[in-house]
Amino acid sequence: MEPLIFHSSTPFSLERGGVLPSLEIAYHTYGKMNPEGDNVVWVCHALTANSEVADWWPHTVESGRFLDPSRHFVVCANILGSHYGTTGPLHTNPATGEPWYADFPKLTMHDVIRAHRLLADHLGIRKIKVLIGSSVGGFQAVEWAVSEPEFIDRLVLIATAAKATPWQIAIDQTQRMAILADQTYGEKRPDAALAGMAAARAIGLLTYRGPEGYNLTQQELDSAPRYEGFRACTYQSYQGEKLCRRFDAYSYMAILDTFDTHDVGRGRGGVAEALKCITARTLVVGITTDLIFTPEEMRELSAQIPESSYHEIASPFGHDGFLVEHEQLNQILMSFLV
Repeated sequence: MEPLIFHSSTPFSLERGGVLPSLEIAYHTYGKMNPEGDNVVWVCHALTANSEVADWWPHTVESGRFLDPSRHFVVCANILGSHYGTTGPLHTNPATGEPWYADFPKLTMHDVIRAHRLLADHLGIRKIKVLIGSSVGGFQAVEWAVSEPEFIDRLVLIATAAKATPWQIAIDQTQRMAILADQTYGEKRPDAALAGMAAARAIGLLTYRGPEGYNLTQQELDSAPRYEGFRACTYQSYQGEKLCRRFDAYSYMAILDTFDTHDVGRGRGGVAEALKCITARTLVVGITTDLIFTPEEMRELSAQIPESSYHEIASPFGHDGFLVEHEQLNQILMSFLV
């Protein structure tokens, strides 16, 4: 399903000093907004996902699930800097008449949320009943809940954080190093640095799945001695190549950079003070084997948010558990969304 595109011709000033002369936001909706306008569920997507939630989050946008389009008006917007239609590095820079590529302005999560708000106004949304974000999507969600507490009624934060940690930033930097090691990065073409991005994706996957996930899914199918052709090697290569078929290195770098700036406490007296601003009834969900956003960190996040409860998904699939364990997630979220 092709996304809808919202156009804004008003210059969009960015927190770090840049300006986008105009703005395009790609988005998907499911279901219809009711006359009262109180059935809006806004989903914020993760790192390289798009706005088509039904495509990347299996068995969620279905009847009887927490994103049931017969009950909710579900909205998801592609984030600034991404590859999937919203203004990003492959869009044209009006000053040059060519794509921005590596010259695309630096972003923050606050910029992403201000763009989301423009779309919400365009759609006539007066209040979000439930705001849901996983991973980088959770970065967006917590930033929105802090910056506009009265606009969000309920908040769901899954495997995420209120501020990027040194560990998370180090993961991003390692991926950046892989991309920058590709000598084609910087060339003004959309397929530049694909080999570097493939390596970056493979690095990221180690943290997404972790040892339990790999040892469970990438064991050899027979016990014959093996000196090459390991399933784990094939998997890493395949996943890198798969991303290269659908994404570009400049957008990947833009999002990694935006990830690292995430800090809801910036200009608000610190993270703890900022989280006190959240008035939405909040559900925080951790994953037992998540290496990026550990259960301990998720419990701490929940403890800092007023009116928050904590639940945990048991999964061997690490951070990717939020994508895989849809049955557990549905059980946790269904009662919260009522």
